[in-house]
Amino acid sequence: ADIPVIPDLEEVQEEDLAMQVAAPPSVQVNRVLTYHDLDKDLMKYAAFQTLDGEVDLKLLTKVLAPEHELQEDDVSWDWDHVFTEVSSELVTEWDLGQSERED
Repeated sequence: ADIPVIPDLEEVQEEDLAMQVAAPPSVQVNRVLTYHDLDKDLMKYAAFQTLDGEVDLKLLTKVLAPEHELQEDDVSWDWDHVFTEVSSELVTEWDLGQSERED
């Protein structure tokens, strides 16, 4: 009874596991809050008005910028254009500094 048995080829063919599919894992997906939802929650709940129960955040929440002011359009950058623009601004500032020193 303690001797291992080698299975026959016919038994292995009957247990063809290649066509069986495992069940997918179940994952709980949490919804990502939007800026609008976060803004509403910030003003609604008193828990967000203080930090660690000691620091009052009411002044900060009054002056936070709204989402529409923070959104910026995507602009592609060209290295040559940016370098030329920055270097010309630096030269202009340097020239103004030189002319003020001469006066």
